[in-house]
Amino acid sequence: MAVKLRLKRMGSKQKPFYRIVAADSRFPRDGRFIETVGTYNPIAKPAEIKIDKEVAIKWLSNGAEPTDTVKTLLKNEGILKEFASSKKGK
Repeated sequence: MAVKLRLKRMGSKQKPFYRIVAADSRFPRDGRFIETVGTYNPIAKPAEIKIDKEVAIKWLSNGAEPTDTVKTLLKNEGILKEFASSKKGK
C-alpha cells in the first residue's frame, strides 16, 4: 500500500479549503483516507496552515510520500527539517 500525504479539497465553489490527509495513493483525491494530519486555508490572508507535527512525522517515518504542495507546506512549517534531524539522530 503506497501511502501519500496529500490535500483533500473541502469547501464550496470559489472558496477552497483543504485537509492534509494520509491516504492510499490508489484512492481518488476526495475519497477515502486513513488519517487527517492538518488543514490548509489558502483564502485567508495570510494563508492558515495547521499541521499536527507528531502525526506528520509519524507518517513520514512510516514511509509516506508527501505531494509537492504538501511538501512545501511541511517545509514552511519546519516539519521536514525536524524530521530530517530526527532521522539523522537514529
